[in-house]
Amino acid sequence: MPKQIVRQAPYLRRYARALTGSQAAGDALVQAAMEGLLNGGLTLKADFTLRTALYRALSEVWRLGEPSAAAEPDLSPDARLQVLSPMERAALLLTSMEGFSPLEAGQVLDLEPALIDAHLAAATAALQRQLATDVLIIEDEPIIGLDLTRLTRELGHQVTGVAATRDEAVEMAAQRKPGLVLSDIRLADGSSGLDAATDILKSFDIPVIFITAFPERLLTGERPEPAFLITKPFRDDTVKALIGQALFFHRPQRALTSA
Repeated sequence: MPKQIVRQAPYLRRYARALTGSQAAGDALVQAAMEGLLNGGLTLKADFTLRTALYRALSEVWRLGEPSAAAEPDLSPDARLQVLSPMERAALLLTSMEGFSPLEAGQVLDLEPALIDAHLAAATAALQRQLATDVLIIEDEPIIGLDLTRLTRELGHQVTGVAATRDEAVEMAAQRKPGLVLSDIRLADGSSGLDAATDILKSFDIPVIFITAFPERLLTGERPEPAFLITKPFRDDTVKALIGQALFFHRPQRALTSA
């Protein structure tokens, strides 16, 4: 497979995991798309950029399974995002997380830009209506911690604390019982946000979103890896979109291994 396509694989995994809500389902989606391109079942649109054409191929595979993708997950009513349609979620992720323009997102999803705008408006409204939860932030850089606090509060959530180390995060979680965790990977004392999340998930069934400057290291598809990942430096819309996706897909989580 051409190196240009292989280089895009980690980012396709990031999008597919957020779209489906799990590493396994997202990576299977990417694998199916890659196999389709290899065996000729899928072709890349010649008049699109390579990146847009790859996401378009992935979207074609995803839409074949749209009945299951569109089914509402079995979520507890006090910890879920107001239900978005599959296309609303896809449009939101493509523009806010993957950085596509509405025109490019329309090419990926085979929709007119006006429909993309409508999906984005509906998704934004749903995000604003979501039920609030308590958020624990694990971040050792004070400025970033303040920025994440502002963003989560703008969505109507309450920040229960900002921890700078693994031990501090585990202690805060035990005392304040958050409904969502936003965690950096590398922390102030050399400890790991992955390890902190693993410890917290032993006691609480809550979604976790990880933040890293090196997403390629956690998007290999070769081991248990996060379903929800934000890349530094992050955009405000990306954080808000991923919080919504994590709450939407909230389900029992397995402990993560260190990376």
